Amino acid sequence: MGLLALEFSDCYLDSPQLRDRIRAHEAELDRTNKFIKELLKDGKTLIAATKIIPLLSRGKKCIKRSEINFLGFLSVTETLIKPLERFRKEQLGAVKEEKKKFDKETEKNYSLIDKHLSLSPKKKELQLQEADCQVEQNRRHFYEVSLEYVCKLQEIQERKTFECVEPVLSFFQGLFTFYHQGYELAKDFNHYKMDLQINIQNTRNRFEGTRSEVEELMNKIKRNPQEHKRADQFTMEGYLYVQEKRPAPFGSSWVKHYCTYKKQTKTFSMIPFEHRSGGKAGDLEAFFLTYCTKRNTDTIDRRFCFDMEAADRPGIPVTMQAFSEDERKLWVEALDSKGGVCINDQGLYRVVGVSSKVQRLLNLLMDAKTCSEVDLENSVEWEVKTITSAMKQYLRSLPEPLMTYELHGKFIIPAKSGSPESRVSAVHFLVHKLPEKNKEMLDILVKHLANVSNHAKKNLMTVANLGVVFGPTLMRPQEETVAAIMDLKFQNIVVEILIENHEKIFRTLPDATFPEPISTSISPPNAPPRQSRRQGQRNKRPVAVYNLCLDLDDGDSHSSPKEDTPTGSMDSLSSQSPTPAISSSPSGPDKNHLILDSGDGGEWATNHPNLTRSSMVSWMNTTSTTTATSATATATAAPSSIPFPTPTTAGDRPAESAVPRKARAVYPCEAEHSSELSFRVGAIFEDVQLSREPGWLEGTLNGKRGLIPENYVQFL
Repeated sequence: MGLLALEFSDCYLDSPQLRDRIRAHEAELDRTNKFIKELLKDGKTLIAATKIIPLLSRGKKCIKRSEINFLGFLSVTETLIKPLERFRKEQLGAVKEEKKKFDKETEKNYSLIDKHLSLSPKKKELQLQEADCQVEQNRRHFYEVSLEYVCKLQEIQERKTFECVEPVLSFFQGLFTFYHQGYELAKDFNHYKMDLQINIQNTRNRFEGTRSEVEELMNKIKRNPQEHKRADQFTMEGYLYVQEKRPAPFGSSWVKHYCTYKKQTKTFSMIPFEHRSGGKAGDLEAFFLTYCTKRNTDTIDRRFCFDMEAADRPGIPVTMQAFSEDERKLWVEALDSKGGVCINDQGLYRVVGVSSKVQRLLNLLMDAKTCSEVDLENSVEWEVKTITSAMKQYLRSLPEPLMTYELHGKFIIPAKSGSPESRVSAVHFLVHKLPEKNKEMLDILVKHLANVSNHAKKNLMTVANLGVVFGPTLMRPQEETVAAIMDLKFQNIVVEILIENHEKIFRTLPDATFPEPISTSISPPNAPPRQSRRQGQRNKRPVAVYNLCLDLDDGDSHSSPKEDTPTGSMDSLSSQSPTPAISSSPSGPDKNHLILDSGDGGEWATNHPNLTRSSMVSWMNTTSTTTATSATATATAAPSSIPFPTPTTAGDRPAESAVPRKARAVYPCEAEHSSELSFRVGAIFEDVQLSREPGWLEGTLNGKRGLIPENYVQFL
């Protein structure tokens, strides 16, 4: 296993791991230096031996011939020894000088920090500011020296791959030239030599190409270190001084530790490390964090301090000291259990909370006596998935969906057909037909969902994924029919339109002249009318019903037993646990009354009409405006799949067409959706089968598979 790369961003942490990697690079260079010395010694011994051989030969002719033959071999001094000596003295020597400079600056930096942190806050403010400025300047200088030393180590490791190997290659070239008897050997070795030459040249070219990029990166980090910190497994890490209390006569001491914190598990780890004692580390100590709070200067004779308490040592706070006020703020913010809402949690609104916790939260929010006492920002008591599940459960349990039964069908019509612009205009028009309270609540919710989708790179909740989750939540038909099940996908499309066009729909007035969506019949030119999902004909081409899994990101495609997979308007947490349930009947929800195991919750959805929004809306507004980063959840949700009934044979559809057959196009067609095929008259389709969408077939044309209008083709 080779050496680990030295990252420039690690120089600003100066962690024990960085020091270990630096020592590994230094040890490797020491081995290289020793190897070169031994190689030079052997080369000089060989040259001395060649000078002795002619003296042992008999006869002047033999001596003369030996001198001429060995004359060429003596070029080993120029090809091997001098280049290696030059590399050892110039390159390895330069690294040693940089190491001395780096060690000197390390000693100076941490000595000054120790002295600086011992200053009493009772000194004059001007003196304290001057001391802070001096320490900061010294730290910046130390980081620059550290960056240059790391860069030099990285450079010398790359240089030796060709500057040490190339002289050896030249030596062997001279050796093979001298030994004519080894011609066959040299010939067999030639392809290895050529490969080595090519590799050396490629290595040299890569070195020249990357050196400028590495130096540019180093300069960028010098200019703004905070923007180039590497993403790490820890929420926060760095050096802190820990107060170690001793018996009364001896007071206390402050020991420098390298500390790390993982917010997901609330695990705080620290290891004592002293740079000036050769970088020796102590024993690792880890514990679970309970709380963290700042220390005022009137309670301790040091600055930049804060207290934290471990779960296994209640009532015994540990006092920490940061290097500066800015670093203390970062530590306190990272350690604070209430810091930030988890807008970046993976699978937000898809991952389901525990049913009993969701039910408890709903009961508290719906009770006028307890709703004001609920603290949704308390991540210890209320997980994000519990809050999101409670909000979805509340919306599904309303006697009438937020987008109303009356406008349900009208919202579905533009989602089925029309251009993107006309869809947006139609939905815009219909939103302003909603009751004012419904529109206000929908505005708050959609604004929040738009903010969630803006963080899709981290939470994986794209607009399409949110549409899958909130389509059945915000819309449902008054009666549950087969046609309503077929329209589930279009509910998702309506929600997608709302999220993508939130500002336009809710912040501007619709066109007063825009016609209210109604179903009309318009047939494509020169072609028979295509079949509708209902009786009669619809105004546009049928849109293919395809698996919703295709609309989701790859990262959101793994199923989990705890995922929220809404398959209709009647989904509830009862599918996850037998504790809560929503009563339903074949004709639809019976006012969506919530049945509680305890029996004391009652029908809160209808008994408390005035207590349906305050706490939850407040939490959503907080979530929408918060950009604090948080640890991402490990569970992701799988897309819901919608069961579709098998289409029946209609019109001239042959019953035996379930078997793959060939068909010929009798009318031209231009695709209006990515799932459809475009074709001309006479096109031959392979492997034609029935589609789940009534009035459509599935077939392959020129290697592409897609949907074909059934009445545009003739089976062969």
